[in-house]
Amino acid sequence: MLRLGNPGRRLHAGLIAMAFVLSLFAGRLVQLQGLDSKVLQAKAERQRVQPETLPARRGSITDVNGHELALTKDAAEIYVDPYEVDPKKREQVSSTLASELNLPKEKVDAALAKTQQRYIPLNRDVDPLRAKKIMGMRFKGVGSKPTYRRMYPGGRLAGGLLGFVGYDGHGLEGLERTYDKLLAGQDGQQSIEIGRGGERIPMTRSTRKEPVAGQDVRLTIDRDIQWAAEQAIDRQVQASKAASGSVIVMDIKTGQILAMANSPGVDLNHWSTVAAEDRGNRAVSEVFEPGSTNKVITAAAAIEHAGVTPNTVFRVPDQIQCADRVLKDAHTHPPEKLTFTGVIAESSNVGTIMAARKLSNQRLYDTIRAFGFGSVSGSGLPGEEAGLLPDWRTWSGSQRCTVAYGQGVSVTALQMASVYQTIANGGVRVTPSLVAGTTDGHGRLAPAPTPKQTRVISETTAKQISGMLEAAVGNDGTGTEAAIPGYRVAGKTGTAMRYDQKCGGYCGYTATFVGFTPADAPRLMALAVIQDPKKGHYGGAVAAPVFREVMSFALKTRKIPPTGTKAPKAVLRAGE
Repeated sequence: MLRLGNPGRRLHAGLIAMAFVLSLFAGRLVQLQGLDSKVLQAKAERQRVQPETLPARRGSITDVNGHELALTKDAAEIYVDPYEVDPKKREQVSSTLASELNLPKEKVDAALAKTQQRYIPLNRDVDPLRAKKIMGMRFKGVGSKPTYRRMYPGGRLAGGLLGFVGYDGHGLEGLERTYDKLLAGQDGQQSIEIGRGGERIPMTRSTRKEPVAGQDVRLTIDRDIQWAAEQAIDRQVQASKAASGSVIVMDIKTGQILAMANSPGVDLNHWSTVAAEDRGNRAVSEVFEPGSTNKVITAAAAIEHAGVTPNTVFRVPDQIQCADRVLKDAHTHPPEKLTFTGVIAESSNVGTIMAARKLSNQRLYDTIRAFGFGSVSGSGLPGEEAGLLPDWRTWSGSQRCTVAYGQGVSVTALQMASVYQTIANGGVRVTPSLVAGTTDGHGRLAPAPTPKQTRVISETTAKQISGMLEAAVGNDGTGTEAAIPGYRVAGKTGTAMRYDQKCGGYCGYTATFVGFTPADAPRLMALAVIQDPKKGHYGGAVAAPVFREVMSFALKTRKIPPTGTKAPKAVLRAGE
């Protein structure tokens, strides 16, 4: 016989099962809405609320007249959300973006293949009109947001000086790095609530902190003089088949740098394609033995502390014994009775050593140190080296002689330029400066602090040396190629053996000319240094023409007229 099931028993079993299931649901609801509600609410908010950085506009770098050397323009970032890209259109999206953004298609394909990532930037430097065109194609998963791009209107103009910014918008080299915090400003922030598809949810709360634009930095550089200096040094480096070269132009009274040019240079709009050694500022980072341009310091010490005058006569042979070495003049000659003016004008190593022997090692060292050797100039320029000035207690017998005429010490171009600024300024050294001030968003200029001034030698000594340097550019001096018609020019050539780590010793030469004008009322000084020239190597032949070209242009640009006076006759030899 078949036995019928008990309806009551089945009903009770069903009720128990339902009660158990409902209790599970109830427990879960209690957990979600009670125990874990705040945690889940925060998680949901994090998914909905999208934080976004609002980039600040980077400040400009301008020349002394307000011409922009580095500026910021509007740009757009194009990014992709691979998860949202329609797989059927992935090939079309990839080809289009590769073409519009000038990217390798393989790179775009690789980005779109990362479907687990929701945000991959493809290009952060897109022209806004091009970005608008791309967004007009309405590809799902392709987005755009506003940003900025750094531009350098002059390309190579002051490249090694200005430096450049990286892809993250922060300075990597030069002034862009040194003043990065000031130029960069402060990024803003905003947060909005978005839906599952990435669209903004209307009527929801949002927060926004406005970005603060960076300040502008105004330099002392004159754009036109900078251009002329770069053109001149480029031509001479190429003509002489040299390794490199630098030019500096300074205002004598203020110490302001009007031009600082380097060759080879760097095109800042394409800096990543330039070798690392050509991106920097050689005028402050490259050290070299100055050679005869250093003789003015020995002359200053001899006049100031040893009773030597411009007319003191030395009987100068063409070679001299210094400890275990015989040191020579550049050219052989019979013994000559040269005045100290003649020694400097004709750049006699032997005559300079004879004058230096009237000084103690410490006195010569202290004078060299007072002119700024062995320490950075105080300009604050990035990458500046201190050079090398060995302590006088460590000098060998021959080094005591070679230091006197500029071998055995190492300097930068800026340090040597500062020496001649000091002499031209009546013996007062003004710390070189490159920044005129900073400008806020309202165009108000906050001038930079006044540079420090230091008396190095007496005004009388400085004037006597100026007269000796003017003779060096005269008919019987070594710097005749630096003469500028109508102007009185004072200056000095330098030809030094060049130490090269690649060859492990002295290989080639450093050719230099540095001077100032008008000699009787100095306004501007300029220095030209050329490293390892292959066609010619004397400072008077290789560097002096660069000085003449750059200084002639600077005089016209600054509207500095000739003084109209004539240089007094300089006595170079006894009995003249």
